[in-house]
Amino acid sequence: MLKIGVFGAGHLGKIHMQQWHEVEGAKLVGFYDPDDMQAALAISKYQVPRYTDMDQLIAAVDAIDIVSPTISHYAIAKKGLLSGKHVFIEKPLSHTVQEGMELVQLVKEANVKCQVGHVERYNPAFLAVGDQVLQPMFIEAHRLAQFNPRGTDVSVILDLMIHDIDIVLCMVKSPVRRISASGVSVLSETADIGNARIEFDNGCVANLTSSRISLKNMRKMRLFQRDAYIGIDFLEKKTEIIRLKEDGAQSGMMDFPLEMANGEKKIISVKMPEIAPLNAIRTELAEFTAAIINDLPVRVSVYDGYQAMDVAHQILKKMSLHNELHNV
Repeated sequence: MLKIGVFGAGHLGKIHMQQWHEVEGAKLVGFYDPDDMQAALAISKYQVPRYTDMDQLIAAVDAIDIVSPTISHYAIAKKGLLSGKHVFIEKPLSHTVQEGMELVQLVKEANVKCQVGHVERYNPAFLAVGDQVLQPMFIEAHRLAQFNPRGTDVSVILDLMIHDIDIVLCMVKSPVRRISASGVSVLSETADIGNARIEFDNGCVANLTSSRISLKNMRKMRLFQRDAYIGIDFLEKKTEIIRLKEDGAQSGMMDFPLEMANGEKKIISVKMPEIAPLNAIRTELAEFTAAIINDLPVRVSVYDGYQAMDVAHQILKKMSLHNELHNV
């Protein structure tokens, strides 16, 4: 049985504690959080022992789950890695790019499993396109949320947009060529609205928009490639795939015949894959556990987390430069 220790008893930390109780092959040993009020709530709700010494909890477990504020990720992860423990870290990987780079090296030296909590990789709407050949040339994403003070310790780029950055980097296997961005803070000290354009060496362009002061929630991504249009609704858990039907191909859910200007007849096929219901957080924690027990690769590696964070910080720099030039 894999012994787990959770660091952080805030909103997401409590969710992780709840889910660890449901993960086969894992046992939640205890948690650490310096906040007495949050700790009391976690103890009463999940009957999980509280450790007041960080080192004692690390010594008592096989793997640590870091769900604390971003600024503390590096210090906790470093302690765990130097003790030879497996590490799960919520996104973003760390507070600074330099810290992220050091964690990549520490994971390599410790030879342990380290997974970053980019939970949208486990969204059933995204998993539904797993059997598709994804070669997008244009990506458009909108991630909008109603204001919640809980996430304002970091900008909207590191809070929301980083989900889409990770998904884009997962799909586009090409180096980033150029980034341009703009953003503005409205209610908090950091940017609340941001837009970024990421251009890749292979010609793909991703246009990402995030806001945490919207009237409604939205998490949509649209992929345009030579042979298909793919729409993914991460919030509503819906996916649609529209492509030109090739001769002899199996019929989709809906086929629409078209007659081109030159008289040629083509068929557009629309497919809406069946979305398998699942709990994304429980699934990522279960996969992390299985990766440790069976010595398998994790789905979202520490390097994946570092790359997403590196691009996010490049976006933040471009936003800052844009605002200076325009005196925003």
